[in-house]
Amino acid sequence: MNEVLIRAEGLCKVYGDGRPITVLDQLDLEVKRGEVLAIVGQSGVGKSTLLHILGTLDTPTAGRVWFEGKDLFALDEQSQAAFRNREIGFVFQFHYLLPDFAAVENVMMPALIAGMRRSEAFVRARELLHRVGLGSRLDHRPGQLSGGELQRVAIARALVLSPKAILADEPTGNLDPETADGVHTLLLELNRERQTTCVLVTHNERLARSAHRVLCLHHGKLHQA
Repeated sequence: MNEVLIRAEGLCKVYGDGRPITVLDQLDLEVKRGEVLAIVGQSGVGKSTLLHILGTLDTPTAGRVWFEGKDLFALDEQSQAAFRNREIGFVFQFHYLLPDFAAVENVMMPALIAGMRRSEAFVRARELLHRVGLGSRLDHRPGQLSGGELQRVAIARALVLSPKAILADEPTGNLDPETADGVHTLLLELNRERQTTCVLVTHNERLARSAHRVLCLHHGKLHQA
């Protein structure tokens, strides 16, 4: 875990014109390959904003982000979209599954968007759903799944293209403690098995303590927790 995968330098994010609010203030960050990093802090301090900027879902007011040495905000929109599809897996508090598609079809979707053959995408999706304990739920639609099962589908979807990093924004925020523990365990097991870098925004102290490193976002900057 010596090689830096993600590096942010001088990140600023300011909202509003008349009375601007600074959410990120000259923030620096390095995330090493294979690391599990937890980012904690009070609600509204900008944790999700930071995660979205790292994944190019949002743009900084100032500053730069590198992924494997590539300046992400020097890329055009099409290249950024390809980066998000192939290099990053996103897991959110709300799973954002497509309600009219079965679990296996939801997991296949990023692979199909990337141009993978449907047969190969199906095999990958099926294997991942088995890995996350949903081998018997392949044909179930989101409305037929529990909250924990929905998040497991979302995690499988995030992994279908074998991304180098997972960005997870409160992935267990909607789950009861027991179900949340199962999702936590799964994320950590996947990190150990695949060496996938994980950046987790969480209020869950247990999940944060199980990370390799914990940083607290406070007054726009990251501090050792």
